[in-house]
Amino acid sequence: MWYNRLSEYLLSKDYVNNAICPCVFIKKSSSGFVIIAVYVDDLNMIGTQKEIDDARTHMKEEFEMKDLGKTKFCLGLQIEHFQDGIFVHQSNYTKRVLKRFYMDKATPLSTPMVNRSLDVEKDPFRPCEDNEEVLGPEVPYMSAIGGLMYLANCTRPDIAFATNLLARYSSSPTRRHWNGIKHIFRYLQGSIDLGLFYPKNSKCVLVGFADAGYLSDPHKARSQTGYVFTIGGTAVSWRSQKQTLVATSSNYAETIALHEACRECVWLRSMTHHIQESSGIVIEKEPTKIFEDNSACVTQLKEGYIKSDRTKHIPPRFFSYTQELQKNQEVDIEYIRSSDNAADLFTKALPTTVFKKHVHSIGMRRLQTCEKKRLYLFQGEIMLRYSFS
Repeated sequence: MWYNRLSEYLLSKDYVNNAICPCVFIKKSSSGFVIIAVYVDDLNMIGTQKEIDDARTHMKEEFEMKDLGKTKFCLGLQIEHFQDGIFVHQSNYTKRVLKRFYMDKATPLSTPMVNRSLDVEKDPFRPCEDNEEVLGPEVPYMSAIGGLMYLANCTRPDIAFATNLLARYSSSPTRRHWNGIKHIFRYLQGSIDLGLFYPKNSKCVLVGFADAGYLSDPHKARSQTGYVFTIGGTAVSWRSQKQTLVATSSNYAETIALHEACRECVWLRSMTHHIQESSGIVIEKEPTKIFEDNSACVTQLKEGYIKSDRTKHIPPRFFSYTQELQKNQEVDIEYIRSSDNAADLFTKALPTTVFKKHVHSIGMRRLQTCEKKRLYLFQGEIMLRYSFS
């Protein structure tokens, strides 16, 4: 009822709304634009100054509301405004989670999970065995998973795979799985102020990376889908999820992962094009590049489905959908080396150096680093002013 009331009023004020993103209202004028992003009764306004002031005025006339000024905190997300960009993080939320589970004084670790053994019997994340004791309700396993999932979905894609893996054992967790949860907490303890930095003058180009971890769950013969989409070099959408089908080869698993990435890409393109067009921003309708590190998979998707003994069992829909998007020039599948594929972060446990490389490649930075940079820019500005005066 509240949404109907709000949307009816905004539409009467010449705002544009679309079913693609129903909680985003856009109004364009001769001098600029304003975008109102709605989350229940929390509203964020983005746009040119005059249009924001006008929107603020007519919203206050119709509704009883508070003007909290520049957005610095919203739904647990902290937003820092720097001269060269915007930094989004959840430092306060992370501290509260660590304190709630008595991990606020734990020894920090460099990665969110240990390297897994190739031996199925020695895998620390194997399912509960017959002779193992299942943790009781006194161990807050479900609560910990819930806290970690909010972080992984909002600003901490670096813990997405580890959280997804451990969430599978919520119904019957063991001491091994609880140790995995504490390992993530120790990693968070050493990276509390890590977040996503969106630079100001970067090119607004959507780029995707897709990957699959073949037999990531060897106990049920399932692989892992991982993808991430960046704009201006910083992640805006990502997923780490166990596949529902049994892939019989790495090529099969990668094809499924690309199919899922393309579905997400279609939605992201339609949403960004709607926002840009409604705001009067020039749209460059070029295909979105999606990088994949399996050359055989890329070849089949670019040149057509090749029926052979190794691929004839793969459902054609996984090929047809992606090929149609390529034909319509909506996506462009390209090969990339595994060492440069950022989606690798979402499919497996990685060594420390590789893990940090991919974390940096999707735009994750430390708040401390951004503040130091701001201090250097401020000091440089003072020196320039002094020298010119």
